[in-house]
Amino acid sequence: MSDLFLARAIHFDESDRNVFHSPARTGEWCVSGGFEFSNWSEGDLTGKARQAFANGWMGVETFGRVTFVAVTKAEPFEVEAITLQLMKHFVEIYGAPSPEAARPVAEEEVAQMMELCADHAPNTLLTVARELSDSGVRESYRFIEPQDAGIDQFAVHGSLDEDDHGGHGHSH
Repeated sequence: MSDLFLARAIHFDESDRNVFHSPARTGEWCVSGGFEFSNWSEGDLTGKARQAFANGWMGVETFGRVTFVAVTKAEPFEVEAITLQLMKHFVEIYGAPSPEAARPVAEEEVAQMMELCADHAPNTLLTVARELSDSGVRESYRFIEPQDAGIDQFAVHGSLDEDDHGGHGHSH
């Protein structure tokens, strides 16, 4: 079975504490969390809520938000734990009728994140940008390859095919 990749919250400075109402904890696993905004309209997009909407990934422990996540190898048990966390969240916060009913939604959210991380080297940084369009929330992604990040702790080994995947976003 091939390796699984997900992303963990990462902070370079204190800015997330100031821009997000509820910042994620460094190192917690993250998903896009776009579902939180599915019923939002322009009127909801003010202050810190706007920032979470525009650029925030969702941590699956605190359900806080973070600007940068780093691609990290995940173990199957971790993927399962993240899925269970989300299921619980959907029941407790979103009123899903049961964990069983929430599971496919949680799995979809985790699968989407794994798919996003799958093509990227560990320690690649990801950012998300969301906007409201007529058809709902549009998400696009930027990838910052480890060697572009210019941060010492990201001095990971470069690969031979460094020139192929640039920062192309795609939306759902």
